Order: sequence, then structure tokens, then C-alpha cells
Amino acid sequence: MIDEIKQLLKHEAEAVLKIPVNNSFEKAVNLLFKHVHELKGKIVASGMGKAGQIALNMSTTFSSTGTPAVFMHPSEAQHGDLGILQENDIMLLVSNSAKTREVIELVELAGRFNPQIPFILITGNPEGNLAKKAAVTIATGMPKEVCVLGLTPTTSTTTMTVIGDILVVLLMKKVGFTSEDYAKLHHGGYLGQKSREQAENGCIH
Repeated sequence: MIDEIKQLLKHEAEAVLKIPVNNSFEKAVNLLFKHVHELKGKIVASGMGKAGQIALNMSTTFSSTGTPAVFMHPSEAQHGDLGILQENDIMLLVSNSAKTREVIELVELAGRFNPQIPFILITGNPEGNLAKKAAVTIATGMPKEVCVLGLTPTTSTTTMTVIGDILVVLLMKKVGFTSEDYAKLHHGGYLGQKSREQAENGCIH
């Protein structure tokens, strides 16, 4: 089993290293910065199923690092949650296939509500119709799932998570987010204590 675990880790690691690196990351960061930090909107992240869980994680990580973000379930959006959208918001959508019905419907509904709202798409299908409508599309590289059936979102969600982490870190640097800022948002727990210690010592890490 140890050899099998090593092979699984290798597969996941190689998938991360094969994420296409191009100017889509810079475009996405600049767009997020403009809408949130200049125009005072927020990130509205969304996705269905496991991709939705990744989008939720991204929203909480953005919020905890100085960039206001919320998660909106695409199905709940059809039952009133669409009201969370405000002027200058930007959507961050996660869909491996770029064909997820609920996400496509969300884009249509959001467009009726606010025709000016742009969205960034993280997907394994950068040629899909949803990708063509996005302001920026970030491709995962469409890795083969490590799942023995090749069906369960496993490796694809790993790459999505990593892409989200990259966007968070790049935006933190662009904003100039400091340990002092971090401490203000994390009053309790280990991270709160550590950030205050770093702020007091003038450390970045």
C-alpha cells in the first residue's frame, strides 16, 4: 500500500505542476483588485457539488486575508439569494466541465440582475461556452482523476484548490496585506496569536 500511496501523491503533484501558467492569473488578480479594493465591491464565489465546496473555501480564505468575499449556492440563487449581488461585485465561478447547468443558469440570472457584472471562471474546459463568456478563464489542465473509476472529482479539485491559493497569495501581495491586518481579522485561536506576535516583531512570515 505504501507504494500505491506514493503513486497517488505523485499523480496529484504532477497535476499541480501541469496547471497552465499564463497571464490569466495576472488578469484575474487585477480584476479582483479593481472590483473589490478600488470599486468597493466583493467577490461572490459559486459552484456546484465538490466544485462548490472549493468555491466556498476560496471565499472564506479571501475574506480572512483582507478581500471581502461570500459564497452563493447557484441553486439558492434562484430562490432569492441572488439579492446578495451588489454594484461593482465580481463573481468567481468554479466548474470543471464549464457545462454545469446550475452555474450556467446563475450566469444568466446574474446578467439580468446586473448586466455589468463580470465573472472569472476556473475550469478544466477552457474552450466551453461558459469559458467564452468569462472575463477571465483560468484552466486547471484537465487532469485525469486519481479516482479508480476516473469519475469522482479528486485531482481536479486539487488543482482548483491550488489555483485558489495562488489567487489569494497574489492578491495579498498586491493589496499589501500585513500581519497587523491579519491580526485584526483573527482575534482568537492560534493564528490570531501568531499574527499578533509577528506584527509585534515586525515579521512577514
